[in-house]
Amino acid sequence: MIANINIHEKSFGPKILYKDLSMQLQPKEKVGLIGRNGTGKTTLFHMLTGDDTDFSGEVQFRKNLITIASRQEHQAFEDTPVLEYILADLPHYASLKHILDTYPATMGDSVSKMNKYGDALEQFSSLGYYQVEGEIAESLRQYQLSEAQINGTIGTLSGGQKRFVELVKVQHANAELVLIDEPTNHMDYVAKDSFIEWFKREQAAVLVITHDRDVLREVDRIIEIRDGRALSFTGNYDEYLKTNTNKIVSEVNEYEVTQSRITNLKSDVLRFQRMKEKARDPGTIQRFKSLEQKARAELAELQKLEKPSFWIDQESLQGLNDKLTSSYDAHKARNIKVRMKSKQESGSRLLIEAHELSLGYEAPLFDSVSFQLREGERIRLHGRNGAGKTSLIRAVLSQAAGEALPLTKYAGHIMSEKELKIGVYEQEISAHLLDVKLYDAIEQVLLDKGVKANDTRIRQLMSDYLFNPMSDGEITLDRLSGGQKARYQLIKMLADDPQILILDEPTNHLDLPSIEELENALQQYNGAVIYVSHDSYFADKLHGAEVRIGQ
Repeated sequence: MIANINIHEKSFGPKILYKDLSMQLQPKEKVGLIGRNGTGKTTLFHMLTGDDTDFSGEVQFRKNLITIASRQEHQAFEDTPVLEYILADLPHYASLKHILDTYPATMGDSVSKMNKYGDALEQFSSLGYYQVEGEIAESLRQYQLSEAQINGTIGTLSGGQKRFVELVKVQHANAELVLIDEPTNHMDYVAKDSFIEWFKREQAAVLVITHDRDVLREVDRIIEIRDGRALSFTGNYDEYLKTNTNKIVSEVNEYEVTQSRITNLKSDVLRFQRMKEKARDPGTIQRFKSLEQKARAELAELQKLEKPSFWIDQESLQGLNDKLTSSYDAHKARNIKVRMKSKQESGSRLLIEAHELSLGYEAPLFDSVSFQLREGERIRLHGRNGAGKTSLIRAVLSQAAGEALPLTKYAGHIMSEKELKIGVYEQEISAHLLDVKLYDAIEQVLLDKGVKANDTRIRQLMSDYLFNPMSDGEITLDRLSGGQKARYQLIKMLADDPQILILDEPTNHLDLPSIEELENALQQYNGAVIYVSHDSYFADKLHGAEVRIGQ
């Protein structure tokens, strides 16, 4: 064992996040950490890295264990050169480099300093640090950072590029335990394949927060944070689904037995109370009083138990009999409610067409892109980051709005039906909205799209997407978690029953139940869909024609 984590309690104000959470990590194992949005996965990471010490419990690592963790926030490093930032976080690099750079001029005849210098030379070499700068630069190039970005500062990079810097850092750390949070968000298919190949061959233990099912397919074990505890499932994602189904079925049965027992105990309390009141013999009165107290005590203990969170994936649920399915449906955990018009027979009306299209700015981003999108059809835009997928989407939106293209058309044409209603799911919330309260942001979305925006409608939308209608409306968008921001983007996309949906990596930040709910809703949606996704599970569910952008 390399790590033993026992958290007796972790709270945020009155909310208890963890209660008696316990988990262990073994050498060289790959562990996926999953859980519903808001269960505290990133908080747990901060506790493992020592950034959060405000909890009751212990986080114990094997003595001298070398660890490395990806960082989520970079405000303090905006002016730090990219290479310098990565090198500074590599285990022992800074201290060893200091010895190698300064000791030759200062050690003189000191035997102690000579020995330290010799040890540093040997360790620096064994860790591969003499050639590490070149290797880091090459890894950054593989994640499509330019030479200017590699030689620039952290503050000049986008959010996705900073994530790639973190991945390069952990991949070159020679650590024994690697902690990574949502590594594949913002990755294209080439970068993602490269990461998964590294993940599979890496000899260190890796604990990764992810709901990317392509990554979870490669883990040795899944730890799910549920109801304040850590549940361990041996095997990869497919094994998790099987084991989870059996576990949830058992828990639902146990919960129903408990609820039945509570009902019976309530009846017993009333019955013993009446019998006690009717009795005249002191011994009989005492006996019924004792029975009543015993029933009340057991009832009080059972009523303290909180309802567990129940979730079974759709495919596994279809394999259960009607009785089990009915029981699960009666007690399953709340999920987002994606309300769309039901799918009808697809028409043949042509909505958007591109023919031999070439778009770009100072030069073409891509050439010869052709497709037709008709009612009810799905198109997947597939290509590397920077190939022009987002630019093509901007061109579609401009054409549908009757506006001038925001970039240069070098060849071909693009056309659309006039006044199409298009709902767009974007990866990032516009900067000017970040200080707006959630309630006000939803209201503005409805007003902008000509939809009735009364208090009832706004609070219903908040409830549908798992926000607390009574309190979350006062939270500004910049304070929402990644999952909450994703759910706001869904509200925005669907506000006016659009004829076409355009989705840019919609599964980023959503938890597994929410991804499944979105997939189910899109399968029933009667409009057309253009989407960008490097989630193979999501693409398999939506199907549709593939349009390649670039090479």
